[in-house]
Amino acid sequence: MTNEDVEKILQSTSKVAPPVDPALLERIAGSIQPSLQPVRPLLPTWVLTGGLAVICAAVAVTAAARSGFHGIEKLRPWDCVLIFSALAVLVCAAGREFVSQLIPGSRQSLGAGSLLIIGCTVLLGTFSLVFRDYRTDHFISAGIACLRTGILLAVPAAVLSWLLVRRGFAVNPVAAGLTGGALAGLCGVTMLELHCPDFQALHVLVWHTAVLPVSAVIGALTGWALHRRTT
Repeated sequence: MTNEDVEKILQSTSKVAPPVDPALLERIAGSIQPSLQPVRPLLPTWVLTGGLAVICAAVAVTAAARSGFHGIEKLRPWDCVLIFSALAVLVCAAGREFVSQLIPGSRQSLGAGSLLIIGCTVLLGTFSLVFRDYRTDHFISAGIACLRTGILLAVPAAVLSWLLVRRGFAVNPVAAGLTGGALAGLCGVTMLELHCPDFQALHVLVWHTAVLPVSAVIGALTGWALHRRTT
């Protein structure tokens, strides 16, 4: 198709379209204008990301302070640096991705699915380096207790995070919910590392890590449900 063909198509289309009555346009504008209100712009991405990281840290530390810092007290200094550095990087990455999901047109460096896979991989790799006790005492009972605690703690972290970025708009509610759930799940994992004194490797690898994907799935389902409710 040549440029001349395109111009002919456009010209024929413009001839078919009927003109719009100016009075109709004025009535439409008059009905819309009274409802228009100035919108306060969102904070810069780095500010929102930092705020989300602070919320996750504050919720995790507060919960651990109430339950006791039994985990971090038993960790060696280098192990503390390794675990909490990895968690800090993941929280910042998840926070950045969550903010991007709520600002249409923002550049998304990872994507919700990739973030979840990378997060689980980093946690598994980090925990494998730190914990070497492969006993399985009370594996199910202690594991379910930690999983439940981590997920329950993710709830207030998710609510507070949403309050911070609530003026954003999620073009893909499922992806945004998954990312927000992953961020809240990382808060739960952080609390468990501060509190849980069970250093059996399989306990940490399975149950502590599971808080991240389970919270992410719950977040994705919540985003899907809210989207279905509004459509």
